[in-house]
Amino acid sequence: MREVQEGSATRVVKRPRNGRIKAAAGLWLVAVLGLFSALLSHSVSPGSKGIVPVRWPARSALSFDASRLNLILFAHPRCPCTQATLGELEILMADCEGKFSAQVWFIRPPGTSDDWTDTALWRRASSIPGVKVGCDEDWVEARRFGAQTSGLTLLYDRDGKLLFHGGITGARGHSGDNAGRSAVAALSERRVATEVQTPVFGCPLFAPSCQEGGMECKP
Repeated sequence: MREVQEGSATRVVKRPRNGRIKAAAGLWLVAVLGLFSALLSHSVSPGSKGIVPVRWPARSALSFDASRLNLILFAHPRCPCTQATLGELEILMADCEGKFSAQVWFIRPPGTSDDWTDTALWRRASSIPGVKVGCDEDWVEARRFGAQTSGLTLLYDRDGKLLFHGGITGARGHSGDNAGRSAVAALSERRVATEVQTPVFGCPLFAPSCQEGGMECKP
């Protein structure tokens, strides 16, 4: 409200409440839109990519199957985004049964306990038929294969030549048809793939929070 001077008298004039309500509603809407925009931007922001070897590293201790294609997926055992990636891998394993050898390697940073990788993600990966699951201690293989983001998927042919590298989800934590899964499926069927490299949507493998091992991996 405000005071209005009229001669020797002062009259109090009340401002309409509707104006204050509209202003508050406007501020609330701006805040909600800002939050939504930030979440959307985060979900479609890919993770970092390292230098992926175009040939299977000779020094790698991972098993190589010369009779079929070889798929490797590097993951953080506490990355919530990787749930969707494992779901897409499950679909690939069902649709392309027997077409490639599949391995999921969960990183375990230095100084963490033996049970640090004992998570729901590890158990889910282990439940997918045909998938081998292992623990990459001290990030040795992740560094060797240039993995920097949880969910990086690599596909090598029978001669150890790189065919595909990238993510198999269309956004961070998002399930559904996507270019990465389609590319791997096409390559496994010896069809021309529209993509041989796709963005990786996941949490960083080497972030400080990952090294501490005391909290979930966060972007």
